[in-house]
Amino acid sequence: MTENAFRPVAAARRPYLIVNPRSGGGKASRFRIAERARELGAQVLLLDPSRPRDLVAVARRAVDDGADLLGVAGGDGTQAVVAGVAAQSGVPFLVVPAGTRNHFAMDLGLDREDPSAALEALTDGVELRVDLGYAGERAFVNNVSFGAYAALVQDPAYRDDKIGTVVRILPEFLARHAGPELVVRAGLLTVDRPDAVLVSNNPYQVDDPAGLGRRTQLDSGLLGVLAARAETPAETVARLRGGQTHGLTNLATSEEVVVDADVPVVPVGLDGEAVTLPTPVRCRISPGTLRVRVPRHRPSVAHAGRPPGWGAIRRVASAVGRTVHGRPPG
Repeated sequence: MTENAFRPVAAARRPYLIVNPRSGGGKASRFRIAERARELGAQVLLLDPSRPRDLVAVARRAVDDGADLLGVAGGDGTQAVVAGVAAQSGVPFLVVPAGTRNHFAMDLGLDREDPSAALEALTDGVELRVDLGYAGERAFVNNVSFGAYAALVQDPAYRDDKIGTVVRILPEFLARHAGPELVVRAGLLTVDRPDAVLVSNNPYQVDDPAGLGRRTQLDSGLLGVLAARAETPAETVARLRGGQTHGLTNLATSEEVVVDADVPVVPVGLDGEAVTLPTPVRCRISPGTLRVRVPRHRPSVAHAGRPPGWGAIRRVASAVGRTVHGRPPG
């Protein structure tokens, strides 16, 4: 984040916090998030796993009833749903990283080991403005994925073991070119039949084609686009002769990114949640639309190195290349 985006703010008078007790293996309960939030003056809705709720309706009702801050203690998927309402309503948004990975919180510099520390923003916070991505009308704080990436999210094991699921599923998916045929359009660029597509709210690091690492900014006003193909040898030669990166398209753009397919609906991973969306899926960035409330004192954004498990991802990519090119993996 750019430091000049931060500004001091007065404490919220009527904060409203939605707590998902199942996220992160019960992290919210272990850190007594609901109790501590109430002690700081927040109204708390504790989600009941046996009674699914329309969180958009819940958040909108809270704003209509006078809430001047919306917060979520949960994973990135739940964060995104409520963040969309906060942005639309113009009220600040509080991120309490009570999920498994919490990539959005990581890029905000929050303490993911102690989610209760984020509650300090209720009484001693600063505010920053960050971008918000949209896939159709659905907001996303991290990314929306298609093809092989979406297949990973659809797998039940992905939530608890992301790296392991990548290693298990990705080679087979890419080797047989499974799933609908996709076409990606961004401005003058067209990518035909990619096997995996990731559109992110601000670009990931260039050495992170799995979208498991960090973003250096959340306020660049740019979508990141990663589109990968498992290619035949002839296609590889043609691309190399044309000076193109082998099998991978990587760009940042402020323009709309359209992902189309040869089917009316496609499986999509939206901030790690498995959903289906009608095609074509139009992705856009809304610059500075989300007001995020964070603690005045929080961990600094650490050096953005390679994500955990990056060696495993590289080995998968190597195995996929050997399989697609007719050689068994070593």
